[in-house]
Amino acid sequence: MGHIGAFTTKWYVRLFQNEAIMTALYYTVTIAIISSIIATIVGTLSAIGINKMRPRNKAIMMNVNNLPILNTEIVTGVALMSLFVFLQVDFGYFTMLIAHIMFCIPYVILSVLPKLRQMPENIENAALDLGATPFYALRKVILPQIKPGIVSGFLMAFTMSIDDFIISFFNSGNGVTNLSIEIYSMARRGIKPEINALSTLMFITVLILLILSNKKQSLEERGRR
Repeated sequence: MGHIGAFTTKWYVRLFQNEAIMTALYYTVTIAIISSIIATIVGTLSAIGINKMRPRNKAIMMNVNNLPILNTEIVTGVALMSLFVFLQVDFGYFTMLIAHIMFCIPYVILSVLPKLRQMPENIENAALDLGATPFYALRKVILPQIKPGIVSGFLMAFTMSIDDFIISFFNSGNGVTNLSIEIYSMARRGIKPEINALSTLMFITVLILLILSNKKQSLEERGRR
């Protein structure tokens, strides 16, 4: 994009001075975190319910769950926008948050269901026979068994929310933009090096989190051995 003359940190300084990018980053991170948490809770409970259904009903629910994934994002984005217009909801932070939650739930369900299928049969009934309440069995027996799927679903939802542009574009309001919309608007005027600085910081942050996660997992495996 330009001639590299020497190393400089001035673009990192200007990044934190750029109010538009900082505001977009705030909306991006907060919406991603909130939508991922809600989508993980709803998706996990939905997956448990779907897993207990009869085969025919389970197949129907899975087909419904796969619709937002198989559809192109523009179809989902326009559909949600039409729903908000029909309900006369003002577009803004709330509509973007709801859109991201609806978009992320199917991915959580698909991440949790395989772990539910891997569980030993009748483990829940065994816990109930031993005196556990349904909520206690859910909290102490089922959730620990499917924890890897829940974590994977949360990370998938968070990644999809951070990355999304089309659904955010159709369901955002005045003064509420995320990074993808902000970069899209900048692309027509010319992308500034502040975006490159932000991308570098985000890459380093994700890399550090991955290293810490792998280190924690290796320590847990050593402890089990």
